Amino acid sequence: MYFCHLFKVFQNIDFSNMRNLLFIFIIFASVVPGLYAQNPQLKSGVSFKKLFLDYQSQNGGTLSGFKDYRHGYELGYQRQLTNNIALNFPLRYGLVNSHIDSLASVTKSILSLDAQFQYQFFKEGRRFIPYLMAGVGGVHETEGEFNIQIPAGLGLYVKVGPKAYITLQTEYRYSLAEDRNNLQHGIGFTYLLGKLPAEEEKKPEEMVKLDSDNDGIVDELDLCPNAFGPKELNGCPDKDGDSVPDYLDKCPESKGLKQFGGCPDTDGDGIADNEDECPNVAGTLANKGCPEEPKVKVMDSDGDGVSDDKDKCPNEKGTEATMGCPDTDGDGITDKEDKCPTKPGLKIYNGCPDTDGDGIDDSRDKCPNVAGTVANEGCPEIKMEDKKTLDIAMQAVQFQTGSAVLKSESNIVLRQISDIMNRYPDFNMNISGHTDNTGSSTANQSLSERRAKACYEFLVKQGISADRMSFTGFGESRPISTNENEKGRTLNRRVEFNMIPRQ
Repeated sequence: MYFCHLFKVFQNIDFSNMRNLLFIFIIFASVVPGLYAQNPQLKSGVSFKKLFLDYQSQNGGTLSGFKDYRHGYELGYQRQLTNNIALNFPLRYGLVNSHIDSLASVTKSILSLDAQFQYQFFKEGRRFIPYLMAGVGGVHETEGEFNIQIPAGLGLYVKVGPKAYITLQTEYRYSLAEDRNNLQHGIGFTYLLGKLPAEEEKKPEEMVKLDSDNDGIVDELDLCPNAFGPKELNGCPDKDGDSVPDYLDKCPESKGLKQFGGCPDTDGDGIADNEDECPNVAGTLANKGCPEEPKVKVMDSDGDGVSDDKDKCPNEKGTEATMGCPDTDGDGITDKEDKCPTKPGLKIYNGCPDTDGDGIDDSRDKCPNVAGTVANEGCPEIKMEDKKTLDIAMQAVQFQTGSAVLKSESNIVLRQISDIMNRYPDFNMNISGHTDNTGSSTANQSLSERRAKACYEFLVKQGISADRMSFTGFGESRPISTNENEKGRTLNRRVEFNMIPRQ
């Protein structure tokens, strides 16, 4: 659409032979496939171009008279103002001929300095990015008067490196002096200054997760990263198939029971064979698994069947397996040593269970019912692209001025947030509204609450459960930038979307 407006402007200027060239350049810039684009986070850049100067075709010559073109050079500084708008300052030098069909033909050098605005058709993921340009500049001539010229044209950036671009540009320059209208075409390169964002400098080891034992469980989640094992045992081997991994199994060659650390209890006396001196005959813990001869009754103050002389907790009922101490959940770990005394667990987790099997026991797992990572305290990791969407939404959600009515363009990003909530069912969301300090603090507090609520209600209509969301307004109390200028105030007017693991 922008190219069409520019073309109509050119039609009103008396240089009809340019139309074919402009049409070919517009088609080329429109149809090339996109892969990357300039990075708007790198604000500054420098450029160099080789110029082809045409002072003839607009002053009596022909557009196709390429032999009459003269040469020049350009050095420039570019400053990115927004994702789409840049300000460029090109300094140019070259030799030109004027009045080619008259006796007054003169070869002269020119030196010019422009201020040009570029509108770049930026889109995330493109390699080719076309742009329109216009501006104003002053031109000094060695043979002739100083004059003001108004350039307008179009160009194309082609990415060849993380911060390097080949640049193509053609422009028509209208001069306020007579017989100075001209065309200038250039080819060169632009280099962006500054350090690339961290996400563009990812190290290979961050992108590839190792699975040293090839058991289908990456090393960061594998409790036995160098030994092949099943997923249900967190990647650890189990030779005897008793569902107790070998590193926890006291009898790894014999199929046993979890409560006995993987060892069998052949005689069923509650004492594992590896600790039972009479494994084929039921006995007592006091007699190391062997039957006891009748003997004089001994004191058993708590009546738990364990004599006081062997009872580690003589005033509390317990079991023989726990030396007379209570074990409420029956996991073989006494209550005083059990971090989760009412839930059966494993000794390795101090008596706590690992419900989701992610290697993090429930006492430390913020998401105990869904597998997560150690780095995220047992909760699933939120993908980088989803985090980026939530960050963008902070400014992308827009409202009618001074009200809590959502603009239609906000619907797209709110639907993306709805999709994220559906992908992470074990997370809740807090929506917080913020304003700048324009107006009264009371009005700003009310406006921030209503805007947060508008987003909340939109997501409820998208099918997100109200129980999974909350909204809060903070008014002007939590700025993230200065309120002394419009740019800072714009950043402070925002709605934040924070994902919180469900407890």
